[in-house]
Amino acid sequence: MQDGSVLAVSADEKTPGSREKGLNRVLEILEFLHTTQRAIGIGDLAKGVNAPRSTTYTLVRSLVDAGLLEMAGDGNRVYFGKKLYLYGMDYVRGNDLLRRGRQEVDHLSRETGETSELCMLQSGRYTIVHSSPGTRPFRISSATGLQIPLPWTASGRLLLAGLDRAAIEAMVSEDDLVLPDGRKLRLEDFIADIAKAGVAGYCVTSGLVDAYTKCLAVPVFSAPRKVEATMCLVVPIDTSEERTADLIGLLRRRAAGLSIGG
Repeated sequence: MQDGSVLAVSADEKTPGSREKGLNRVLEILEFLHTTQRAIGIGDLAKGVNAPRSTTYTLVRSLVDAGLLEMAGDGNRVYFGKKLYLYGMDYVRGNDLLRRGRQEVDHLSRETGETSELCMLQSGRYTIVHSSPGTRPFRISSATGLQIPLPWTASGRLLLAGLDRAAIEAMVSEDDLVLPDGRKLRLEDFIADIAKAGVAGYCVTSGLVDAYTKCLAVPVFSAPRKVEATMCLVVPIDTSEERTADLIGLLRRRAAGLSIGG
């Protein structure tokens, strides 16, 4: 197979509709691996994307040949390949906001000692696109690529600011409103929080993802009133009001420098 070819197309898969279906299967495979965050066997992968094992095996073999996937050490499991990493680095180099945002997040973490993140919307989910750990003796759970329901986060309230109710409802499921500890948020309260965060220009949430931390987030704009990303700090829940205010001020100054016109 040539490196530029992604799909091995059989004789009965040469119609435009079949090729489109094959491409959709590839996207489903990549998304499933991204969601599971680990190497996985072909059988489990086929079940995960609800595809025949033979079809999944053929597509995986083609993706491995193209360098987009790699077989794990035992040869029975598959995960992302080096070429996807190189494509990702190309994206970072070509995206000015992400490139500068990564640098700013790393600097914030060193300066404050707190876990710092750059977050964006991806497929309707809050996504950490870059994270830098703090220097505290305990580690706050935060990882690049992690996707979390929007209502669980301060950033989610800012990323949805300016959207109408119908658009918000389309992006938030009933399951998204259920917090990790089983508490359920009211949609009305979440929508009110979005409006409040949009007016304030920052958002603070406490004890949503866990009982030990709170998140401070500010928006990064790609155009007037268009939130493209957020910068946030994840701090212990008992952080004083004075330090919280100081950190929000610092975040707002740094985010202004990243925003269009900053």
